[in-house]
This record gives sequence, structure tokens and C-alpha cells, in this order.
Amino acid sequence: MTTEMTQETNTAPTGEPHQETGQAVTVVVPTIGRPSLAATLAAVGPGPEIVVVDDRPEEGREPLPVPGRVRLLRSGGRGPAAARNAGWRAATTPWVVFLDDDVVPGPGWVRALTDDLARLPGNVGGSQGRLEVPLPPGRRPTDAERNTAGLADADWITADMAYRRTALEATGGFDERFPGAYREDADLALRVERAGFALVKGERLTRHPMRDDGFWSSVRFQRGNASDALMRRVHGRDWRAAIGGHGGRLKRHALTTGMGLLALTLAAGGGRRLAAAAGLAWLGLSAEFAWARIAPGPRTPEEVARMAVTSLVIPPVACAHRIRGEVKARTGRRS
Repeated sequence: MTTEMTQETNTAPTGEPHQETGQAVTVVVPTIGRPSLAATLAAVGPGPEIVVVDDRPEEGREPLPVPGRVRLLRSGGRGPAAARNAGWRAATTPWVVFLDDDVVPGPGWVRALTDDLARLPGNVGGSQGRLEVPLPPGRRPTDAERNTAGLADADWITADMAYRRTALEATGGFDERFPGAYREDADLALRVERAGFALVKGERLTRHPMRDDGFWSSVRFQRGNASDALMRRVHGRDWRAAIGGHGGRLKRHALTTGMGLLALTLAAGGGRRLAAAAGLAWLGLSAEFAWARIAPGPRTPEEVARMAVTSLVIPPVACAHRIRGEVKARTGRRS
């Protein structure tokens, strides 16, 4: 059960439009305590009601430093889907806008949000803001930067996504079987559309700054393969097309991993020639994957080293997460 700690509720009457927003709206920001949260809240400003949902584990943590006007809830480290559900269920306004804790709404965002929502017909269940991802000037982007830049063209992501409360109620909100910040927003969008609501794109602009998530970030990202398994289970084989996505590299990762395992098995059994052939196939597939990531990038020594190492690790890790996801999806348990 979610434990609520209210720092200070917004002083506007519940359910009444705020003067600055026109439309009665609540901004919900789930967070794991990133320092970027302060910039997100400052950019929203004092207009709408803001609910921050602290999704850090309960034990051994300091209170989040949020402004007094912000309502603070706790969701106990159950993931962004559960945190967003806690946020919108605590709100009473007709619209709920979800922002990530690492984005910065642009100047005039509240007024632009008002304009985006003001004249939408009742069958429109959601409005997505435009997302700007600035790339570094003077050089080609790294693999991690290209992945982040892809968010600018993604549909219905909760970096800046407003939902009509009736649409959230009709679908039950976010599916908490999705454990991380991956695919839970696409799943909700498909279910909202299936419930008879339309989704549109607005004109408000939000900026998603780049951040350095470390050497192994691309390996950690492979956890999303478990969520892909759940998407397939819930929405069928054509779920990627339904969200405007494209096929990934999982089949190639499976082939690469298979060749590596075959080479090790044959070598252990004394079949050196066949082991060598399988090993060469593994090496060739791994080299192709690494070059596909290196070629469009800056090709600095640091980037080449990271791509070379992580390209060896990603295929088996991706396959392991997909298998885990398939098992979890079939048993109905949370990942």
C-alpha cells in the first residue's frame, strides 16, 4: 500500500481550474531521487498542482528536497508504473500530465499545455508534448547519445504525456507488471486506444538533456527485453507495428549467443575444427554488431573500447532477459 507524506497541498480548490493553466490539471513526476528533479520542478513553475512520487526503497534514505508547494507521495520502490499510478490516483483533476524526473519543460510550458488541452474533444484521451533531445555540437553522437536522441521521435512516451482522467480510469492506469521505465507507457497507450480514446500530439516543448549513465549503460538497457516479452504476451505478435516501432536485434543476438555456446561445447568435447568454425562465426557476428555501433559514432578510443566490450556482453544478456521475461509473462508474476 502506498504511504503518503504531504508536504503542502496546492491551495487552489480541488477540481477547480488553476488561474495559470485554465484546464484543471495535475503534474505527476515519479522519481528515484535524481538531482535533475529540481530543474524539472523549477521549469514547471507555480501554476498547476504538482505531485512528486518518491519511488526509492523505504530503508535508509533522506527525505527528498522538494519545494513546499509540491505534494510528496511514496510508492516504496515498486517501479515507475506503480509510482505513476499512485500519483494520478491521488489527483482529482480532469487531466494528469506525466513528466519524467530528468526532463526540463520549455519556457511557457504551462501556457502551451493549456492550449494543447483546451479544445480537445471528449474522445481524445491523451496529448503528448514535443520532446527535444539536444545532441553535442562539433562531433558525431555516441551510441548512448543516439539511443537517447531516439526518444524525440517516440510515440506516447511519458517524458511529457497528458492523459484524461477518464481514460486512466477506463484502463486502470499503468500495468505494474512492467518493472522499469520501458514499454509501460507504450502498453498504456495501446490500451487507451483500445478503450476507444484517441491520442494526439500537442505543441508544448520539453527538453531531455543528455546524461552519462556509465560504461555499462547499454548492457543494463537489455533488461527491456523482458518487457518486450510481456508486450508480446499482452498485445500479440504485431505490437511493435502498433506502437510505430521496428524490429530489434534479438534474433541476431540469439544466433551470436548460440554460436558462442556451441564453440565452447564443441571445444570441451574435443571437436576442435567444428569449435573453431563456430568460434569464427561468433567472432564475425560480434564484430558486425560492434561496428554497427562504432561506425556512426565519434570513434574515439574510449567509445571504441566501450563498444567492443559491451558488444560481446550484450547478446547473451539480452537473451537471458528475454527468457526471464517470457517465463514471468506466462506465470503472470512481476519481473
